[in-house]
Amino acid sequence: MASPSGYSLQDPRAPNPFTDSRMQQPGPPQIHYGQRSQYAESESDHEHYASANASTTRLAGGPACPSHTLYSVPWDSEANRRYNPSIDSHSSIPSLSPFADPGTGSSEPYPAWSADRQIPMSTEEIEDIFLDLTQKFGFQRDSMRNMFDFTMQLLDSRASRMTPNQALLTLHADYIGGQHANYRKWYFAAQLNLDDAVGHAQNPGLQRLKSVKGPKGTKSLDSALNRWRNAMNNMSQYDRLRQIALFLLCWGEAGNVRFVPECLCFIFKCADDYYRSPECQNRVEPVPEGLYLNTVIKPLYRFMRDQGYEVVDGKFVRKEKDHKDIIGYDDINQLFWYPEGLAKIVLSDNSRLVDLPPAQRFMRFSKIDWNRVFFKTYFENRSRSHLLVNFNRIWVLHISVYYFYTAFNSPRAYAPHNKLNPSPEMTWSAVALGGAVSTSIMILATIAEYSYIPTTWNNASHLTTRLLFLLVILALTAGPTVYIATVDGRPNQTSQIPLIVGIVQFFISVVVTLAFGLIPSGRMFGDRVAGKARKYMASQTFTASYPALTRSARSASILLWLLIFGCKFVESYFFLTSSFSSPIAVMVRTRVQGCNDKIFGDALCANQVLFTLAIMYVMDLVLFFLDTYLWYIIWLVVFSIGRAFSLGFSIWTPWSEVFTRMPKRIYAKLLATGEMEVKYKPKVLVSQIWNAVIISMYREHLLSIDHVQRLLYHQVDSPDGRRTLRAPPFFTNQSGHTNGTFFPPGGEAERRISFFASSLTMSFPDPLPVDAMPTFTVLVPHYSEKILLSLREIIREEDQNTRVTLLEYLKQLHPVEWDNFVKDTKILAEETDAMDGTGSQHTEKAAKVDDIPFYTIGFKTSSPEYTLRTRIWASLRAQTLYRTVSGMMNYSKAIKLLYRVENPDIVHNFGGNTERLERELERMARRKFKFAVSMQRFSKFNKEEQENAEFLLRAYPDLQIAYLDEEPGSKGGEARLFSALIDGHSEIDEVTGRRKPKFRIELPGNPILGDGKSDNQNHAIVFYRGEYLQLIDANQDNYLEECLKIRNILGEFEEFSVSSQSPYAQWGHKEFTKAPVAILGTREYIFSENIGSRHSVPMTARALAWIGGKLHYGHPDFLNAIFMNTRGGAADLGFGTILNFQTKIGTGMGEQMLSREYYYLGTQLPIDRFLTFYYGHPGFHVNNILVIYSIQIFMLTLVFLGTLNKQLAICKVDSSGNVIGGQPGCYNLIPVFDWIRRCIVSIFLVFFIAFLPLFLQELVERGTGKALLRLGKHFLSLSPVFEVFSTQIYSQSILSNLTFGGARYIATGRGFATTRMSFSILYSRFAGPSIYMGMRNLLLLLYATMAIWIPHLIYFWLSVMSLVIAPFLFNPHQFGYADFMIDYREFLRWMSRGNSRTKASSWYGYCRLSRTMITGYKKKKLGHPSEKLSSDVPRAPWSTVFLSEIVFPICVAVIFIVAYMFVKSFPQPGTQNPSPLLRILVVAIGPVAWNAVILLTLFFISLLMGPMVSWARFGGFMAALAHGLCLIGMIAFFEFFWFLELWDASHATLGLITIIAVQRAIQKIIISVFLTREYKHDETNLAWWSGKWYGRGLGNSAISQPAREFIVKIVEMSLWTSDFVIAHFLLIILTPPILLPYANRLHSTMLFWLRPSKQIRAPLFSMKQKRQRRWIVIKYSIVYVVVVAFLAALIVLPALFRDTITFTCTLCKNI
Repeated sequence: MASPSGYSLQDPRAPNPFTDSRMQQPGPPQIHYGQRSQYAESESDHEHYASANASTTRLAGGPACPSHTLYSVPWDSEANRRYNPSIDSHSSIPSLSPFADPGTGSSEPYPAWSADRQIPMSTEEIEDIFLDLTQKFGFQRDSMRNMFDFTMQLLDSRASRMTPNQALLTLHADYIGGQHANYRKWYFAAQLNLDDAVGHAQNPGLQRLKSVKGPKGTKSLDSALNRWRNAMNNMSQYDRLRQIALFLLCWGEAGNVRFVPECLCFIFKCADDYYRSPECQNRVEPVPEGLYLNTVIKPLYRFMRDQGYEVVDGKFVRKEKDHKDIIGYDDINQLFWYPEGLAKIVLSDNSRLVDLPPAQRFMRFSKIDWNRVFFKTYFENRSRSHLLVNFNRIWVLHISVYYFYTAFNSPRAYAPHNKLNPSPEMTWSAVALGGAVSTSIMILATIAEYSYIPTTWNNASHLTTRLLFLLVILALTAGPTVYIATVDGRPNQTSQIPLIVGIVQFFISVVVTLAFGLIPSGRMFGDRVAGKARKYMASQTFTASYPALTRSARSASILLWLLIFGCKFVESYFFLTSSFSSPIAVMVRTRVQGCNDKIFGDALCANQVLFTLAIMYVMDLVLFFLDTYLWYIIWLVVFSIGRAFSLGFSIWTPWSEVFTRMPKRIYAKLLATGEMEVKYKPKVLVSQIWNAVIISMYREHLLSIDHVQRLLYHQVDSPDGRRTLRAPPFFTNQSGHTNGTFFPPGGEAERRISFFASSLTMSFPDPLPVDAMPTFTVLVPHYSEKILLSLREIIREEDQNTRVTLLEYLKQLHPVEWDNFVKDTKILAEETDAMDGTGSQHTEKAAKVDDIPFYTIGFKTSSPEYTLRTRIWASLRAQTLYRTVSGMMNYSKAIKLLYRVENPDIVHNFGGNTERLERELERMARRKFKFAVSMQRFSKFNKEEQENAEFLLRAYPDLQIAYLDEEPGSKGGEARLFSALIDGHSEIDEVTGRRKPKFRIELPGNPILGDGKSDNQNHAIVFYRGEYLQLIDANQDNYLEECLKIRNILGEFEEFSVSSQSPYAQWGHKEFTKAPVAILGTREYIFSENIGSRHSVPMTARALAWIGGKLHYGHPDFLNAIFMNTRGGAADLGFGTILNFQTKIGTGMGEQMLSREYYYLGTQLPIDRFLTFYYGHPGFHVNNILVIYSIQIFMLTLVFLGTLNKQLAICKVDSSGNVIGGQPGCYNLIPVFDWIRRCIVSIFLVFFIAFLPLFLQELVERGTGKALLRLGKHFLSLSPVFEVFSTQIYSQSILSNLTFGGARYIATGRGFATTRMSFSILYSRFAGPSIYMGMRNLLLLLYATMAIWIPHLIYFWLSVMSLVIAPFLFNPHQFGYADFMIDYREFLRWMSRGNSRTKASSWYGYCRLSRTMITGYKKKKLGHPSEKLSSDVPRAPWSTVFLSEIVFPICVAVIFIVAYMFVKSFPQPGTQNPSPLLRILVVAIGPVAWNAVILLTLFFISLLMGPMVSWARFGGFMAALAHGLCLIGMIAFFEFFWFLELWDASHATLGLITIIAVQRAIQKIIISVFLTREYKHDETNLAWWSGKWYGRGLGNSAISQPAREFIVKIVEMSLWTSDFVIAHFLLIILTPPILLPYANRLHSTMLFWLRPSKQIRAPLFSMKQKRQRRWIVIKYSIVYVVVVAFLAALIVLPALFRDTITFTCTLCKNI
């Protein structure tokens, strides 16, 4: 029965092919429902299901889809069997103008899809399709209504700029069948074409690839793609729409399953197959509503949820699992990529899903046991080797080249002992070992890669092959060296063979290094990226599909990197390496003479010079890395400026011209005037746009009335009596100086107009007419951000530290705007008074007094309309949702404005009826722009938040709010969650007082599983409409003039002029090959200029985007919605194809380094794009880590050189560098000191270059003067200090995240920068990340300065100081004397708090928190309420702790011990020095032992006395006693050591450094080895001091806990004493400014850039408070002076009286 020509049975719905196609609208037979409702909003519409049952008759009558029983076809014609073809095609119909206006004021909901536009199917028919699908699959009714509206808006949006037929075709191509549709890519990647082709005779399991040996060529991918295209081409429009509808219905209820796009594709495929089966078509009864959600989505959702959460006491609790143990979205998704993965899906009866025929699979979804299906496909282990695997090419390019350079420049290192220079063959061979270095890097990377990829999966095989290849190459590159070394130096050696071998080895090495440095490791030895083998299909489709660059961009990209590395390799060779050759030559053979140690003899000290050289090698390597970054910034800036010029930005365009040409540009670029008649003058149109912009600025109080007059177009009488438009003087003003005539100087208005003017000089796409533009949606996720500020928040101080009310602060920041606001309010008040008749005449003076309330709080009478004005004024300048909503609503204003200006006929048609005109404009704005806020907590808002949200809805009725609605479950069952949508038009429910939702769609469960933001966006994403999506943060603003560019921006998606060919036609499809634009970056202005200039602005982003390296940064970018939503949604990591990363910067970066995206990008991108990606993103952070390391390694180098300089006689040289005679036993280390100077210069340069982009950005946008000014401001506000400090914070947080996980860096402060933090808070926040490290480096620097002073070290003093004092320097009012002393009191209390009863903020709490990172918390809660001081931290795994907390500290300690021992190994002639090692150990371990003794003693005292004493403070007293005694002990040991060193300052400093290193190692080992997990509460601490161990809820562990607590306390005592001393040292550094008059004023000026007169007033205190403060200040000043004097005396006095103090101490002589 197979019909000829490959067509199967004639589709009953297809029209007769021979009739005139224009006569007949294709579409299903018209079946009139019993009750037709246009989806009325009324809730009484439940009869839909009843009445709709009638419609199934048609489907039961004749087989709408030919079923397999009717005929049999050979399987290779599957293309024809799978889809029912429709002969009808509309391509021949001459269509009307697509922009024909469907009649003004038409009330069609979807105007572009209306009957008079030759639509392929009517709205009613589309509605039928949705109803039919809903009954067949059990979708929710609300979801169906939502998705129907969604589809119609999409069709309306597309059809407004192309024929409706083409709109439907392209939409189907985007979702299902086109070349860029994710579904089609997945279909071929998972090789389903084979699954469908094999038929069911053979077993379509894993064997299918082997079993089917069909005719040659039919299997090849190309013919399969052609068959697919033909099948798509032959589908009827009805079926195309049905597929889109089915996909959207599946997507609309998928909840969190939307994050796994390929899983969704699989679900859709099964549903589609089922729909076409006779079983489905013959079903009469509709299935129950919610069936799809319960059987398909919920099981998958539950699996996802149970990965991360467990139920404890009926509540979901996050499991203590790290990424590598959780089967996450990506792992679930990847299962569906491979045919082998699909074969793993098993049902509860152990049969496999793939063994069923495709049509039956969907109905078995409820039987699938998902727990047995999924597994990890990539392990996100925490370790630093991710850096090695993902970025191996970076290491090869740097370390190997460095080796080549350095080996060539240090010949003496491998010369035979009796010669100065090695033989030529040895030189070739030694340098050639660079190849072995790169091979070793690759081998290490490959071994590390094994730990990330499950070996069971189909990708570990290539790792093994790679490893074998690499081992062979290692033998080739390293083997010859062994041979040459054995042959070399034999007497009578004349053969040329060694030399030839050496040269060949060298060239092999160069080739190997180049290959490893350039070829991605994923493409080496078995190409996973471009290989033709079928098994790589999925990884190509999903992990290596980055869009190709245009030829010009690709050439630019390659050129950029050639320039960067060209410059870098040349400069590094001369500046770093060849200059390093002379120190090497001097040092490599030097051995120290005449030194001796009691234990080690001269084994260590004789080699001190070599140790120093080794450290210098490492230092040079770090600088070698930093150099690349330096050149990267320089060239990127050059390219950016070039790019800016080519886009039309220019520094040299005179400003005046930018402004004078502005009207022409507005006309040419912003208006779609091509369609208009010529009868309107451009000037008239431009004047409307320009005046609207100026008036919007006036309304925002940016301009005063006088300014507005000078900026507007005015109508004036011309000499001949006609009215004409006069251009504003602003455009005709030629001087280009606006100095205050047009704008308030330096205000926001000026910045905005300048930016607008300069942006119009760029070229951008032409706009479409408003009614033809695409529809787009702005989506804002909102959690708990302020909606509108309350009066109280504005005019009351937050706490006594703030010093200033929010309103005062905002008035200082925006003085002009406040002034305009007050003038406005006064006018308003006078009008109201006049209306009430209360206005009266005042004298001048009285009027001034009258105005005071206006200028202080903005209103005089507290009636709501006035207070609300002030609240709104402040809210628009703070981080509120109101500001975002009012800003984004400018889109609506812009669309109305453009529509009105471009269609003057409409204005005429409505005559003077402004109300109807306004309605028409509203209709257009509402059709083209939607705005949704996803308010996750809306249903849980408190009264004030509810009022504010209601205020938003009343102010902007078109605003839509999506929120989570919860219904408690029936007894003990889970609660049901719904995603609901309301807007300002929703009616209010009388009973609850809440608005009734328009849609209410049940979710599979609580959607917030991961980080809140993406999940919050995901639940609301079903409510977006149109083709594009803009994601906005809940604190961003937008301006009218920027919104006017919306059509041009959407034009950048390159979808305005779509080919009129069918995307499936045989030749037409070639016009659709260009990759779609997925993301469009827009500029974000960061509102913080006045809050201290510490932000860089993305100028270089332009160049990066051009060469294909800009990752999605989050906001405020535009997204191509269809593209995103078929690939996992517009949020979250896990688009295999889109590099979409949002970073809470430091730790987020650490998390990203673990992610599989970085792995795929790092191992598959071609070299130039890889480098762009690396340096633009992770490289920036790796560079930060290296900058900090460079400082530390440099300090180490200085210390070692210092020991040499201090103990050895350095030769004096003459001017030409030759050693002057007559200096026996001297060491020539002069070249080394030259090298040091060069190093400092290069570190300084790397640092300084970081400011270059900012400077050039300003240069391009504002001209030279302003750029220099801003740079000056930057340096004056101590920005460099902040840079060093933030670099340290960054690198610290990334490293600790890679090691321990857990985002640990808490952001400072909230809101505005005027809050003064107390010393103890800042100390506890920044001690761990930066202060401790800074203090250690200060000691190293102190030693270096004493041992080798060169002026260059001043730079380092500044850098290291900034690590220590930055947090305090950027603390407002840090240097007020009274505040400083009150801080000191608070600090002393903080140090001693929390030992008698629990305190929220105490030193003990801080100490415990920093420890839990390693120990973790106890899991079980023993009936004691857990304090939520910190989230659940799992214990860090052993492997990571072992390296970072045990090995590393021991190494550091050893290095310093070696340095100290060297200094001590020069005895007086005839004597033997006591062992320095013994001395260090005694002084380092002594205090620990002393602490242990004191603690034991006090423990027994408190154990005996505690229970008998009823004094509440007993515990605190015991703790204070212990702390005091331990402090005394530590000081005593220090003094003892000071005495042993015989008061020699530099030796004592080095000794101190060593002692600290040893103590740190001891403490870290104790914490990580001996401590079990922490309790969540601090009962054990209270028990220890008070002696009361019972009743603490410790249960059985009350016996073991005292022992653990004893170990903890030993460490704590050492930490307490060191914190006490460090903090005092810090306070001493911060003291001098306090004693200077006016230092505080000056400091504030620097921080805030407010003139002293404008500065924020001091807080007002009552008399009583003043007295209290005065007393505190006096008392604590005395304490502070005494403590500081005591500490100073301990160091200074012995040094002063060193000659008079003599002890005779025999024991001391042996230590």
